[in-house]
Amino acid sequence: MGYVLEKEGMNQVLSNLSENYLIYAPKLYVGGGRLSDTDCVRYGEVNRIDEIVFDRKSEFSFKEVLTPITQTLFYYTEDTVKEADGPKKGAVIFLRSCDLHAVKRLDDMYLSNGPVDSYYERIREKVKFVLMGCSSAYDNCFCVDMGTNISENYDMSIDCSDNNYRVDCKSVEFKSLLKANAIREEEVSPAYVKETSTHVHIPENLSAEVATSSIWREYDSRCIGCGRCNFVCPTCTCFTMQDLFYTDNGKVGERRRVWASCMVDGYTEVAGGGCYRQKYGDRMRFKVLHKVLDYKERNGYHMCVGCGRCDDICPEYISFSTCINKLESAMEEVSSNES
Repeated sequence: MGYVLEKEGMNQVLSNLSENYLIYAPKLYVGGGRLSDTDCVRYGEVNRIDEIVFDRKSEFSFKEVLTPITQTLFYYTEDTVKEADGPKKGAVIFLRSCDLHAVKRLDDMYLSNGPVDSYYERIREKVKFVLMGCSSAYDNCFCVDMGTNISENYDMSIDCSDNNYRVDCKSVEFKSLLKANAIREEEVSPAYVKETSTHVHIPENLSAEVATSSIWREYDSRCIGCGRCNFVCPTCTCFTMQDLFYTDNGKVGERRRVWASCMVDGYTEVAGGGCYRQKYGDRMRFKVLHKVLDYKERNGYHMCVGCGRCDDICPEYISFSTCINKLESAMEEVSSNES
């Protein structure tokens, strides 16, 4: 059974939830855009339902809640090491279906890809997810083709219509709170995208041999290696380590992990001066094939969830979806070269 709430009721729900949770959702940052005098929608802490932006796609993903851009792992002195404290409160995250599918990819990488990452785990186990229904696709979305337009793995879902909020609830913890503030109960199913204007086709015969195709050379000159595509992507998980030494005592400090990008200079530098994938096209090849080839070979589904943020953010107008659609001709090229 679902619930219909007015704005006042939803605000009361959020107020009660804020006692135990920090609430994160897409919100408008006036003047916070990439260009002068422009706004942007990105994730931030909210207290009221009218702060949440329902009718625009967030330019950045939710992942900085689960994997902070900069995260202190531990503090050290000359004699001791102390692990950084975990979050005192849980988190409630409002996100769309593609991003909810991205959570599964993050869980794979941090919880199942080798030893469990305890820093991720202690945040993740305190998080509840609210699915924001999508009645239509946004620019550059291709979630339908990636199979991420529908999700059932939510604690609550919410759709905004006619100044009311229609909520489906799967969390026992939240049901009594919603019922107490609802104007009525009725069956609710979250809206989902049925068609997108952007389409992708991943070849059935796609293999690692496509790495030898000439298509990657196009990006040697087009890409500038800024890494924006990685930073907005909800499934990119790479980070680097930084040691911070305090000025008062050079033997005291903290170790942090910080987001990193396979597209930027220095990412593949190794001891002895070696540096791999120096050409931008080689970095593009690595990223693309990780998203739609080798990850699926290991996990059974693609890493890319079709949110389209990489296409939205690229200053050089490089389209990831277009690159995916070039893979079929790239495989034909490779096959003809071998024959």
